[in-house]
Parts: sequence; C-alpha cells; structure tokens
Amino acid sequence: MVSVTQDGGFTTRLSSLWDSSIVPTLVDYIRIPNKSPAFDPDWVKHGHMEKAVALFERWAREHIARLEGATLEVVRLEGRTPVIFIEVPASAGSRPAPQPPPARGGGAAHADTVLLYGHLDKQPEMVGWAEGTGPWTPVIEGDKLFGRGGADDGYAMFAAISALLALQAQNVAHARCVILIEAGEESGSPDLPAYIDHLSSRIGEPSLVVCLDSGCGNYDQLWLTTSLRGIAMGNLSVRVLTEGVHSGDASGIVPSTFRIARTLLSRLEDETTGEMKLDSLYVQVPPDRLAQARQAAKILGEEIHTKMPFVHGAKPMASDVGELVLNRTWKPQLAVTAIDGYPKPQDGGNVLLPYTTAKLSIRLPPTCDAGAATEVVKKTLEKDPPYGAVVEFDAEAGQDGWNAPALAGWLEESLTRASEAHFGKPVAFMGEGGSIPFMAMLGEKYPKTQFVVTGVLGPHSNAHGPNEFLHIPTAKKVSACVASILADHAQRG
Repeated sequence: MVSVTQDGGFTTRLSSLWDSSIVPTLVDYIRIPNKSPAFDPDWVKHGHMEKAVALFERWAREHIARLEGATLEVVRLEGRTPVIFIEVPASAGSRPAPQPPPARGGGAAHADTVLLYGHLDKQPEMVGWAEGTGPWTPVIEGDKLFGRGGADDGYAMFAAISALLALQAQNVAHARCVILIEAGEESGSPDLPAYIDHLSSRIGEPSLVVCLDSGCGNYDQLWLTTSLRGIAMGNLSVRVLTEGVHSGDASGIVPSTFRIARTLLSRLEDETTGEMKLDSLYVQVPPDRLAQARQAAKILGEEIHTKMPFVHGAKPMASDVGELVLNRTWKPQLAVTAIDGYPKPQDGGNVLLPYTTAKLSIRLPPTCDAGAATEVVKKTLEKDPPYGAVVEFDAEAGQDGWNAPALAGWLEESLTRASEAHFGKPVAFMGEGGSIPFMAMLGEKYPKTQFVVTGVLGPHSNAHGPNEFLHIPTAKKVSACVASILADHAQRG
C-alpha cells in the first residue's frame, strides 16, 4: 500500500487549503438560508438553493482545474432539486493502479470507480442559538465554525476534492472518482432515485462508496458508521369538536383531545420507560454489531450522554452505557417533534380545544422494514378510537435503514492505518441513530460495494438543532483519511 504521509508536507498543504479557501467558502455558504424543500416549499422562487449551488460550483471548478480531465456539471431534472456531478479520471501516480473489469451495472463500461457523496441543503433555523450566533450567522470560535449546514454536511464536497488534490500533490494513484452532491437529503432525498437512474451510465458500478454525511463518537479518532436507523413518520390527529368551547362548560362532558392522543401514544410506547411496545418494530441485533456497540461504549464511556445538553438534574434513559448505545442505534424509539392545535401559553384562554395534532418520528432498527412498520403503527393508532373521536395517522413514506456489508480485508486495514496516521488513535465503529436515505438505496443497488460512511458530527455539534458547528480540525483529518483510503483502494490486490 502507498502511504500518503511519506511526504511531510501533506498535512500542511491540506490544512492550508482548508484555512485559506475552504473555511472562508463555508462561511459564505452558512449565510445562505437554503433550507431543504420540505421546509421551504417555495425554494425555487426564493432562489437560496441556486445561490448555494452556484457558490459550490464556482469553488469546485476553480480547484478541480488542477485535476487532469476532471469535469463538473450541475444536473437538473424538471421539478427537482439540482445535483452537482463531478467526474475525476483515474490518476496513475508514480505507481499505476490495477484496473478491474468494466462495471456491469448502468450499461456503461467504466474503470473501477469510487463514488463520494454529500449534500448541501439545510435543516430549518430552530430556536435557542447562543447570543451572537444564529443559523445564517457564521461565527468562528477557536476550532469551531458555528452555523447551519457547515457540518451537516456542506463540508463534504470540499473534503472530497481536497483529498484528491492531496493525492495529486504527492503523485499517488487513485481510481476514477465521481462526486455527487445532492440538494434534498434533509427532505428524505425524494429526487435522488431519479438522478441515480439518470446518471447510472455515467456513474457505473462503484466498488467503493464514501459518504461524508454521518457522525463521530468523539473528535479523537476516525469513526466508521456501521448502520443507520430507518424512520416512520406521520401526523397523529385527534378531533372531538367542530370548534373550541369554554372549559368550564365542557370539561367533564367532552373528552380532552390531548388525553386521547396521550392514550393512543401509550399503545406504541411505555410512557414510564420509553420502550416501544410493538414487537414488529424490533429486530435481532447481529452479533458483530453487539460487539461493536460494547466497544464503542467502552471508548466513549459516559460521554455518550454527557454530550447532550441536559438541564441540571436530568438523567439519560438508562444508566448502562452499552444499553444507551444500542438504544440509539438498534432499538426503535418515539419522539413527538411538533404539536398543532394549541395557542402559545400567553394566548391560551379557558377553552377546551377541538383537536390535537402531534408529529411523530419513530426511529426504526436498521434492518426493519419501514413500510411494514408504518402500516403497523397506523393500524395500531387508528383502531377503536376512544370516545368515538376522529383519529387519523397521516403517514409519510417510511425510510428504510441500512446495515453495512462486511469490510473487505484491505479496507479494514486501510481504515486502521488512516486513523492512526491522521488522528493518532485506532479507528472506531458504531451505528448512527439517524437516517441517510442514499445509503439504503445504494446498498440495494450495489450489494457488492464497499462503504465508508463517516462524518464530523461529534459531541455538541448539534445537527438539526441550535448551535450546530463544524469542528474544523476533525474536518481536516477526515479529509486526510479519505485521501489515504483512496490511495489504498487504488493499490488493493
């Protein structure tokens, strides 16, 4: 294998590119409120997504000009968010990479291909940002760049290109690389299947996928995501009245829609322990994932819960750290993420309200069938409504989770070397509690492909919430690790 650290200037050059060009560009990107279409239905009219795409395109064109034969296209399908598609031909370097047989998928004959993935759309603002910061107000404090989207995951394209530039600077071989940056991941990637089909002949069948949209247990080592939970979502609506009535007149006669909703949720979840009650939402956890969860718990210790912004005196759902890791990665969990039908406290009169609507987010184990789970949840909530209330669970399409295939020997060795070289500690393995729809899609489409799913969303980085930040040193080290992995991929036997 070729080491990308033989040249002592490698990390210095990569760090310099981040400091001089990438971080300033991410600062400009954070200022753009390009919320994902699910949170900005008028995204075309507002133009923020186009502005973000144009910013990324300008930077990428300037820098891929140094990669011989590299091309960039902003691909647009009617009625869909755009995709940035970058192709970088294989580079022989000082030691030519072996060329496996042409890809069988997609109908095109391509040399061995690596697909690197990220997204540039953002979650909405949220409240609670620290004074002087905000979702669209980039602030650098020490090693942290605060603002929406920097870590989740605007940095991804820059990490991929900087890794390739680092290899070129050292004359180290890499395979053909395709970089795909979408603009709808935070909406569940509804446009991505169409783009994958549209670009299939240009992508080929990748032997390696690198996804940079995940998390890390700490900032001390490289973390490989081994699984992602799926999700079932929808709005539970309970209605008993056509209009609100005085609580003094109605309470005791008319049942509270809040109480009914609470009763219905108890069909899904034990309100005392938080454990889900439906057996069909559980799966058998693979033995290797159990072992990795135990090892992750050993590495992280109490940081698995101390990283959360608990109020004083609040405690996690379990005292055993290993149980918390499994809760977060392989067990179903319910969260109520929004409530409708209620005024703000200062505006609330003594009125018994006509309806309650709660938005439910049910995280599912990686191998649980999200469609079947959603149907079970809907049936459970809607059957035999208390007091004859009108109950409806308006379910969105479920998203399947993903369990990574077993690592090839070369890749396991490469990950270990990369983490030791650039972080000074061994690689760590852990499932993530969130979803990346693209991974499940690719896993089904390319069952023989190897996956490196990693990211920079570590303790307190708070993706989707207030005070999101990018830990800049970790982003640099992840970029360096990607370069190392690409070099080893080109030289694998």
